[in-house]
Amino acid sequence: MRTKAILVVFFSLLTFLLFAQSDINQFDSDGKRHGIWKKFHDNGNIRYTGEFKHGKEIGVFKFYAVTGEKHPIVIKTFQKDILTTQVQFFSKKGVLKSKGQMKGKDRIGEWIYYFNDGKTILSKENYKNNLLDGKFQIFFKNGKLTELSFYKNGKLHGKKVRYNNMGKEIENITYKDGVMHGPTIIYDKKGAVYAKGSYTDGLKTGIWEFNMDGEMVKATPDKIRLK
Repeated sequence: MRTKAILVVFFSLLTFLLFAQSDINQFDSDGKRHGIWKKFHDNGNIRYTGEFKHGKEIGVFKFYAVTGEKHPIVIKTFQKDILTTQVQFFSKKGVLKSKGQMKGKDRIGEWIYYFNDGKTILSKENYKNNLLDGKFQIFFKNGKLTELSFYKNGKLHGKKVRYNNMGKEIENITYKDGVMHGPTIIYDKKGAVYAKGSYTDGLKTGIWEFNMDGEMVKATPDKIRLK
């Protein structure tokens, strides 16, 4: 009787598992993925889990590393009738590395990157079609700004200003299409102006001023050498 009871439990469990498996990785009548899906890496570790509705992702999708860590390394949240996806990237230990929006495989809008603690902001970046476009900020771990720059189509375009940990400028350079072009000021360690002038298409042009023993001296570019 005991053996018979064990067999009954075993086959009941097997039937349950088979039925549960039949509820995932299904297609609709048009051959599109529909319902809960679960895929695996070649080594058998889970690759992703999520839900489709007639071929379109809906809700939360979790993606896992091939090495089998329990925490997903990517979480994507899909919303009905919205083309963009909320995305979070994590380390294998589950620490948040970055978050933002994607359209297909392209980053768009503001993205935030974090230090290794997963909480303190390292940088704020803006993207258009997966290229840096707009304001770009980098921070010290204490939250103070260390760099502010602007991009257009993936290239520096506009001001690039760098700061020391006391909040004072150490460099202020103007760019155009990724090349230095326009006014430039460089400061010494004490915060005083070391040199200032202009660039044109990456070359120093016009009259520059540089600090010599506390006195600003004017010179043409071929007669000065910046640090």
